Amino acid sequence: MKLLHLADLHLGKNVNGFSMIADQAYILEEILTLAEQKKADGVLLAGDIYDRSVPSEEAVALFDSFLTKLAGLKKQVFVISGNHDSEERLQFGSSLFRAKGIYIAGKYEGTLTCIDIADEYGPFHIWLLPYVRVSQVAHYFPEKTIKTYEEAVQVALEASSLNVSERNVLLLHQFVTGSSRSDAERLALANSGFGAMIRKPELAGSEGFGVSVGTIEQISAACFAAFDYVAMGHIHSPQAVGRETCRYAGSPLKYSLQEREIHQEKTVPLVTFCEKGSMTVELLPLKPRREVRRLRGTLRQLLEHAPGNGTSLDSGGTEDYIYATLTDETVQFEAMARLQEVYPYTMKLDYDNQETRGLQEWDGRIETEGKGFAELIEEFYALIYGGKPTEADWKLLEDVAREAGVIG
Repeated sequence: MKLLHLADLHLGKNVNGFSMIADQAYILEEILTLAEQKKADGVLLAGDIYDRSVPSEEAVALFDSFLTKLAGLKKQVFVISGNHDSEERLQFGSSLFRAKGIYIAGKYEGTLTCIDIADEYGPFHIWLLPYVRVSQVAHYFPEKTIKTYEEAVQVALEASSLNVSERNVLLLHQFVTGSSRSDAERLALANSGFGAMIRKPELAGSEGFGVSVGTIEQISAACFAAFDYVAMGHIHSPQAVGRETCRYAGSPLKYSLQEREIHQEKTVPLVTFCEKGSMTVELLPLKPRREVRRLRGTLRQLLEHAPGNGTSLDSGGTEDYIYATLTDETVQFEAMARLQEVYPYTMKLDYDNQETRGLQEWDGRIETEGKGFAELIEEFYALIYGGKPTEADWKLLEDVAREAGVIG
């Protein structure tokens, strides 16, 4: 049994005013080619199919085309909703799609959808858990005390009739941490305001939420120990969490410059299942239609040393998505328009010069990307007060942050 694991397509996404539809269509065609070349039996789609709960006509048409082509290739498809998807819209027509081997679980309704298939090694079960919130699970289990996302997911899983002697795959779209701490240790960390100390997955910077993602939303990878493979969505950086077979596929395209600057390469996991306890994970590289790059220099340098002029500043092309950092000491007239004449897909423009560095130093701002709530608070206190928050400070800050929705 060979399955391709995808997630976070975000069809219809716009980045800095640029529609990604053409790039998404390109990468989906590449994935279809891989599915055929590698003789995959099916495709796992772990949520955030669309970028918005009310997707554009283009986005819906693209997903329809993708499913139609997969069905034409005789590939089974297993789909769950993500937090960006509309549960009802994604689930529309799911009963009819089953006849074509397309299984969609858009809305959690008290039970996990399980698709039972088989190969030469015996029975094989694929469990579909769409994105759930605490209130959704609590509604179906009023007799249970459910306060956190981990408790909600545990209750949902316990209600399934899982046969651990056979092979089981789980699809989910949640924030899963790789913490190996005991329940008591993790609870103590969460209550202390130091949830950021729990080992979290590496964010790509394009997920649309901060790395803090309150401790209430964090789920330990240990919850899924009974499953042979856990196909996850929600985090855009491809990575394993807790173990090699508990994995985020990541988004198939780079939706932020950070993904380029940490040298993140996009891949599609191809999971090959043999007998129980035996599987391999092969990461198939993806090559996008356009790369995301940063160019740095004076405006004159960037224009004069563009590719094709004989003395390029780097090995990239003019058709890539460009983030330009100008080092001119003065603001350049119509800089964006002039750059886009040469680099038509310039997405963003900023300056790095004595004035901007002076403003940053004077402002005393803290770099926030990749940091959790507790870490940011500690840095702020160290910067402003030269010390650490007291226990009373922590309680007040957490109450305010929780009310504002910054943490759970």
